[in-house]
Amino acid sequence: MTRWFSVRDHQILAAILMLALGLRLWGLNAPLWYDEITTVETHLRLPWDDMMTSYSMNHHYLYSLQAKLSASVFGEAAWTVRLPAMLFGVGSIAAMWVLAKRVAGVKLAHVTALLLALSFHHIWFSQNARGYTELAFWSTCGMIFFLDGMRQPTLKTWLAYAACLALAVATHLTGFFFFAAQGLIWLMASLMTVRRVGVLHDSIKLPAIGYIVGGLATLAFYAPILGSVFEVAGAVSETSQVDVMQEYQNPVWAVLEAFRTILGSLGPLIGLIALGVIALSLVGAFQLRKRNPLFAPVIGLHIALTMALLLMLGMRIWPRFFFIDIGFLMLLIVVGVHAACGWIRSFAAFLPAKAIFPAAIAAMTLLSVGLATRNYMAPKQNLSGAVDYLRTGLDAEARVYGIGVAGPLYNSFYGADWPLIETEDDLNTALQTPGPVYLVIAFPGRYFRVLPTMDVMADAGSLELVKRFPGTLGDGNVLIFKRG
Repeated sequence: MTRWFSVRDHQILAAILMLALGLRLWGLNAPLWYDEITTVETHLRLPWDDMMTSYSMNHHYLYSLQAKLSASVFGEAAWTVRLPAMLFGVGSIAAMWVLAKRVAGVKLAHVTALLLALSFHHIWFSQNARGYTELAFWSTCGMIFFLDGMRQPTLKTWLAYAACLALAVATHLTGFFFFAAQGLIWLMASLMTVRRVGVLHDSIKLPAIGYIVGGLATLAFYAPILGSVFEVAGAVSETSQVDVMQEYQNPVWAVLEAFRTILGSLGPLIGLIALGVIALSLVGAFQLRKRNPLFAPVIGLHIALTMALLLMLGMRIWPRFFFIDIGFLMLLIVVGVHAACGWIRSFAAFLPAKAIFPAAIAAMTLLSVGLATRNYMAPKQNLSGAVDYLRTGLDAEARVYGIGVAGPLYNSFYGADWPLIETEDDLNTALQTPGPVYLVIAFPGRYFRVLPTMDVMADAGSLELVKRFPGTLGDGNVLIFKRG
């Protein structure tokens, strides 16, 4: 039997995974950000039997159980609650390599895995105590089994697919969107099969078993909190409608924000870069249509379905809801670049043919390395830095206030004992008393809108910015203002 990989291929993969592991271990113990701290306080510190008594949009249930196990074994620390995310991050690269090898060949699989290992977003989420890398891992494995099962259906393949479905949705409910997209494609293929052969073929029956088993396993997992799930989902649109950050519900904002996170604010250039990347993805999808006609449609349908369902539910369209597509899109981009290099070779005969694609790989790798360095220049959000700063050298008569949703965490997680400011009335009351006042603001982009008086005072100079703690999270800076 001919082997479809070589020892050298596995050595290359092993080297890429070691690189990925090193990049994700570096900085793993950096300060936790708001969502991570909330997870620790509201779930990881609960007894095991209390962790699934109610549903929260902030909670990734299967991941939290794994993070609690890690913290129980190694002790509670930033790195221990992030350990499962790091391991699944590296694992998702390995899974993507397997998928890419089947879909596009081993050479492009190596390139895809390398770029994922160096990806700013992939490193960021692999060091985030949330379930997104786990969701990417199960979704990638699910894609492997889906494509295999659609090509050659067996009960074993579709039961493995069912396991991936259940584990993905148990990690986060948005995992349902990805498997639903595959389900719609299966239904369309099934209708065509019935029209052609007129009987229930294995390509219909076996996937149906997979979806039924996966669905029942998911329902069993969420059974203790199913009522709470519907209650919270029904209330989401109400909070979104009154959110001062209305752009969070705009699909275009979600796309551009993903690029702004790694490239910074480049104005209209961000839109042009986004269009270029989308164009390369479409070229890649076109190139793969013959070798594997279902791969790209699943990705496109998943993105469209997720956008549509989030809009229908009135939910915020965070870029992280599409993190599971990062590997799939990376493969499409690599295939698109490979095709573009072929076209360049045909039009520019004076260029060395064998050097064009390697040169493109080198350029993409260098760009990825440069962008990845931003992960190590600052924590995601340095709430602890602000607390430490104000604990040293603070005037005895000075008062410190925590602003907004992060305010309670200064007290509960860091023991700061600061009064909270959440409304304009709170701010006015705090500033009525004379004497030095410090205002600690996380998510400044949001809270300058919630508290416009504070924004006016900062512009006028009556509030002095005394310290800025940068963060790699979108709107992740923590600011300390002083009123003398």
